[in-house]
Amino acid sequence: MLDVVDSSPSDCPSPSFSCPLSMSEFSGPIDTPLASQTIGTYFDGIASRYPENLAVVVKHQNVRWTYKQYQQHIDELAIGLLELGINPGDRVGIWSPNNIEWCLTQFATAKIGAIMVCINPAYRPEELYYALTNVGCIAIICAEKFKTSHYIEMLYELAPELLTNEPGQLTCSALPELKSVIRMGDDLSPGMFNFNQIKRPLVDNDHARLNSLAASQTASDAINIQFTSGTTGNPKGATLSHHNILNNGLLVAEAMKLTSEDKLCIPVPLYHCFGMVLGNLVCIAKGAAAVFPSESFEPQATLSAVESEQCTGLHGVPTMFIAMLEHDCFKQFDLSSLRTGIMAGATCPEEVMLRVQDLMYMKQVLIGYGQTETSPINHITEIDAPLSKRVTTVGRAMAHTQVKIIDESGQTVAINQAGEVCARGYCVMDGYWNDVEKTQVTIDNQGWLHSGDIGEMDDEGYVKIVGRIKDMIIRGGENIYPREIEEKLYTHGDVQDAAVFGVQSDKYGEEVCAWIKLRPGCVEIEDEIRHFLTEKIAYFKVPRYIKFVTEYPMTVTGKIQKFKMRDLMYEELHKDLNS
Repeated sequence: MLDVVDSSPSDCPSPSFSCPLSMSEFSGPIDTPLASQTIGTYFDGIASRYPENLAVVVKHQNVRWTYKQYQQHIDELAIGLLELGINPGDRVGIWSPNNIEWCLTQFATAKIGAIMVCINPAYRPEELYYALTNVGCIAIICAEKFKTSHYIEMLYELAPELLTNEPGQLTCSALPELKSVIRMGDDLSPGMFNFNQIKRPLVDNDHARLNSLAASQTASDAINIQFTSGTTGNPKGATLSHHNILNNGLLVAEAMKLTSEDKLCIPVPLYHCFGMVLGNLVCIAKGAAAVFPSESFEPQATLSAVESEQCTGLHGVPTMFIAMLEHDCFKQFDLSSLRTGIMAGATCPEEVMLRVQDLMYMKQVLIGYGQTETSPINHITEIDAPLSKRVTTVGRAMAHTQVKIIDESGQTVAINQAGEVCARGYCVMDGYWNDVEKTQVTIDNQGWLHSGDIGEMDDEGYVKIVGRIKDMIIRGGENIYPREIEEKLYTHGDVQDAAVFGVQSDKYGEEVCAWIKLRPGCVEIEDEIRHFLTEKIAYFKVPRYIKFVTEYPMTVTGKIQKFKMRDLMYEELHKDLNS
């Protein structure tokens, strides 16, 4: 039995879609009840209902398990972690690209009430040290290596005591709380357990032990820590509960009209909410299958997985969809099984959205928007919404969620006025781990989470994201939103991708700069691009600087790092002035 409970705020009324809004505040519907279980209990209910359904496919590891098989492997790891002395509330780091071990860790830690700490696969030793010590990880589960990152070597660099300590008995001055390192793969490493060594066949008493632990947990217990991007200062550990992320997965599955017959292709990273919530938890919400095409995103591997598995859904950030659409072999793949999916992680260019719907058969693709701090989605478009709403907005507030747009004084603005997007409801995180001050800056005393994003709401509650507060360009007193310029650039036939940001100017405070990726074979003609824009936007919005590039500095999740681009452009301009 999959219990649900309606826990929406009493001051969060159902929306009246027939009554136009005058102010920018909207409440999502409350007719879909929220789940009241922990993730482990919910998963067991799905596994009992759909034991022979395909649950997970990991193409690069040749893994193909039913829900019954998946449950067995999860329980074997859960018992193994308990026998290492990992208890409810203990933090367990996971440092790895996408693989079956990551998936098992997500559900096994949830079963025993341990808090899984997602560590960016691109982290270097100093960043790893910060993550482990900031939340006090008692154990870390890691891959051997990924691309140029040699995880085992970095762990020995941080904790040389591993070379002489027995596995599970680490005593390290730099990492005093870390006791166990569990490595993936078959090779043996001094001081470390092997992942498959931790798992063991279940005996009768094990089921009773797991059931007893399940009964002692509540849905409000913290279960996951996600580090924010940390574009300024150190990353912050957003602390999420069973209730937060399980219900976000459930409501997104509802929005996608997902069923137990669907197969969802997940090329986005598991370490981020996009993979672990909108991927894994969305699938278990309905008993659907999760399909992982590769360790990290590869356009051809993703297209191949969609075709071979006849996937009905595909997730990705806009840059991933662009890479697939522009791939030399794109037309060779049969993608006609696709129906839906989530495009999120960055604002989607309208032109890309239309091509995905047309060329990839994803007529019911949805735009999702939110933050790690909201588990992660608080806005979503609707399958049956008018096309214009699905390609120009991020949708409306999700179920059991309130959204408002505010000005600098904190007052709700009128419709179609720009302001900061704020949200509250079941999805808002518990807070930042061990950081009350930063939590209070982000979540006010009325429970509203302040996103830092600039948005506009129309009279039906649909929100358009026009930029970030920190990304807004102020040129000579004029507020310029980069997103508007980027959208115009996407309509140019030679432009494949565009990123607009501000660079320092002694005369105007800031000048507009655009980094542009051209389609293959197109010629770099700066004046032509600038003339194209002068016909479409005000003169002060036309970029002073245009740079043609082949790649952008990106996060692992595919988000463009404009702060790095800004620094690089400043250095380049400063060098030119002094040469």
